[in-house]
Amino acid sequence: MNFSTKTVLASVAGVFFLFYLIGVYWSFEPDTIDIKASVTQAASAENVAPVVGYTTTTALINVTETLLDKPGGYLSNDVLPPSVFLDNIPSWEFGVLEMVRDMALVMRQELSRSQSQSLENQHLKNAQPQLNIDHTSWAVPSAESEYSKAIAELYAYRSALADPATQSAQFYARADNLRAWLSEVEKRLGSYSQRLSASVGREVVNTDLAGDSVAQQSTYSAPNIAIKTSWWQIDNEFYEARGACWALLHFLKAIEIDFSDVLEKKNAKVSLQQIIRELEASQQSVWSPMILNGDGFGFLANHSLVMANYISRANAALIDLNELLSQG
Repeated sequence: MNFSTKTVLASVAGVFFLFYLIGVYWSFEPDTIDIKASVTQAASAENVAPVVGYTTTTALINVTETLLDKPGGYLSNDVLPPSVFLDNIPSWEFGVLEMVRDMALVMRQELSRSQSQSLENQHLKNAQPQLNIDHTSWAVPSAESEYSKAIAELYAYRSALADPATQSAQFYARADNLRAWLSEVEKRLGSYSQRLSASVGREVVNTDLAGDSVAQQSTYSAPNIAIKTSWWQIDNEFYEARGACWALLHFLKAIEIDFSDVLEKKNAKVSLQQIIRELEASQQSVWSPMILNGDGFGFLANHSLVMANYISRANAALIDLNELLSQG
């Protein structure tokens, strides 16, 4: 092997090692955001008093901005190395994005409207579809550009909320509005719990038509269904659920502030705090270099089942909270 060949090989190895280090750095998940401090800072900068809805809107802005501003920026639509070789953090981004989309939709349809036939807020009407662009779109338009436009609309909505002279922007902190959002979150968490539990593979009874003797479905389904997540998708499912929990944690902390009176009246604040505690536990550091998939009580841990446990407990508490809010 001559000198030039050794030089080329050393250069290639050096480039791959550099890409590896960058990839590791970009794969670090962002820390949780101090929502109260962020609201105080934003209100001070705008010289306004935080009104009802200001905190929830700020949480939505901060969570969405984190997708674009974290180390490496937004990676899900990258087509160049090293980010094109990463899959954990893009999965995390998608989990965050799913929660952001749900919150934006409920804010547009429920939280900003007093009745079903009242007008939509124009800023939210613009922002919500911009958040629904294909998360892998990298050009004309890119996902980042659309998300940036949505963030700008959310800033405009937040400013209008705090402006006493603007009547077109409102945020209604009512129990029925909160229940509408919680119902969406229940479905998300239930799905994540099932997908994470499928990491070990199991056979379940088909309960799709349970509870209704005359219920029908489009095509036949077997009475027993075998579900198992592909070995290649286990870490993706884990990090998507982890990202969703990260975003939801911030939204619930904001809800605790904006809906404080509603929660106090229903004596439901402690229930919300328990959900927050479960989600905080789901964000503990992962010390293993890879997501393990031990079987049952085997020798290796199963990180997916641990995450599913936290999510299931949070979802159970969420269902109880929703039921509590429905009571007079």
